[in-house]
Amino acid sequence: MAAAEPKPPAGAAAARRLARSCWSAFWDYETPKVIVVRNRRLGVVYRVVQLLILLYFVWYVFIVQKSYQDRETGPESSVITKVKGITSSEHKVWDVEEYVKPPEGGSVFSIITRIEVTPSQAQGTCPESVRVTNATCSSDEDCVAGELDMLGNGVRTGRCVPYYYGASKTCEVSGWCPVEDGASVSQFLGKMAPNFTILIKNSIHYPKFQFSKGNIEMRKDGYLKHCLFDEVSHLYCPIFRLGFIVERAGENFTELARTGGVIGVIINWDCDLDLSASNCNPKYSFRRLDPKHTPASSGYNFRYVGPGTPGSSPSCVVAWEQTRRGQSRCCPPRATGTPTTRSSGLGSRARRLAFQFQVLTSFHPRFAKYYKINGSTTRTLIKAYGIRIDVIVHGQAGKFSLIPTIINLATALTSIGVGSFLCDWILLTFMNKNKVYSHKKFDKVCTPQHSPGSWPVTLALVLGQAPPPPCACSTDPGRPQDEGQSQAQAVPPSRPGPTSAPSEQMVDTPDRGAGPGPQASAPPQQDSTLTDPRGLAQL
Repeated sequence: MAAAEPKPPAGAAAARRLARSCWSAFWDYETPKVIVVRNRRLGVVYRVVQLLILLYFVWYVFIVQKSYQDRETGPESSVITKVKGITSSEHKVWDVEEYVKPPEGGSVFSIITRIEVTPSQAQGTCPESVRVTNATCSSDEDCVAGELDMLGNGVRTGRCVPYYYGASKTCEVSGWCPVEDGASVSQFLGKMAPNFTILIKNSIHYPKFQFSKGNIEMRKDGYLKHCLFDEVSHLYCPIFRLGFIVERAGENFTELARTGGVIGVIINWDCDLDLSASNCNPKYSFRRLDPKHTPASSGYNFRYVGPGTPGSSPSCVVAWEQTRRGQSRCCPPRATGTPTTRSSGLGSRARRLAFQFQVLTSFHPRFAKYYKINGSTTRTLIKAYGIRIDVIVHGQAGKFSLIPTIINLATALTSIGVGSFLCDWILLTFMNKNKVYSHKKFDKVCTPQHSPGSWPVTLALVLGQAPPPPCACSTDPGRPQDEGQSQAQAVPPSRPGPTSAPSEQMVDTPDRGAGPGPQASAPPQQDSTLTDPRGLAQL
């Protein structure tokens, strides 16, 4: 007697059956079945969801966001600025060439409103500033000779000397003396500063749409000489008073002038190019950009070095041109001091251009201009507080385009299907007759048995599998095969109908008591059993 062949493991057989089932289900085709449910509450929910979706796309997407347009953000922009006005301090009159840094009229510039001047600094030894860490001392033992503090003003000599004022002592340093804190004199320039006028000339270009425009009205009657900006009457007169800018930014001018700060002038160009060019207008807004409530970094200031002259007063700061001619307004004519630079052999014009370059780069912490006075090099250190103006330009332009219009219309039509999905979920989950709705909604239809010569049977024979049993999808594992076939044969053949999608109508009527009578619901249950004998709709 031949030995019995070993049976494959149960797990392997189950895995093969699962793979076979998945492969078979992969080639199934699903088509929606139209069922009309006459339920007033469900219909209200369905129409309300559709209405909300339509309102969202019509009002917000197409009207507010204008999603039918092709858009371009970030226009190409140029900014030219010009400041006008004069002011005075305790010792002199200041014009625009002295209090505007840098003077070339770019999109970022500073207006000096207060200065602290340390005049006639020269190389030597002097007490260190009390603000430097470990600078205070009581004896020479507290000062280490040769020690260099990166935040200090020079190299320590090892001596403890009295401070410039008071009874305190600090370590002596070798460097530019006197230090800034010991001999600086403060001057306030903000007396007339609120009346300074600032011209902001701006032009933009959108290369995608070949559209350009500026913020100045093209008139030949001297319009810009007597106008000031107003949002209603003078929109294309971009001349602003400094006090107006600070006020619109919500700041106090006196406080801002003493501590310094950064104010942003934002110009926004939002243009709908489907309309005429006259509807594309600039919108101005103003706000403070630096963190004023942070003690460590509040305010705005910078340092630069001005030329010193012999016999000048502590507050004297003269420009290069005045020093060259000996015509300083607050200093006596030059007698013995002659300005020099590090590079010898420069001509008068070259030295003048070198100084102008240093003025343009005055945003660096320090730079030096040296003068010889009786054989010693001197300089004047200026710490300036001011209002820095940053002109920021941004915007976007849009114009009708067919491609974004089609995309958004398709998205709108697709999103309407969310209402059907929501109502189906309510119908099959929360309704009283959800099982009846499930039987009506989900049907499984079997295809006729293939002839032996068809390609599925041939493929099954090649793979070594038996042909599928007849009407396998309608058999019930808990019921004999012949019984299922007999019931399937008892169903009368259906009459041919139209080729449109199948549709059924269901009336959501209240449930009635069980019992004999014409109102019994046995026929619908029998119909559902025939169409779905395995109860797949309840899975």
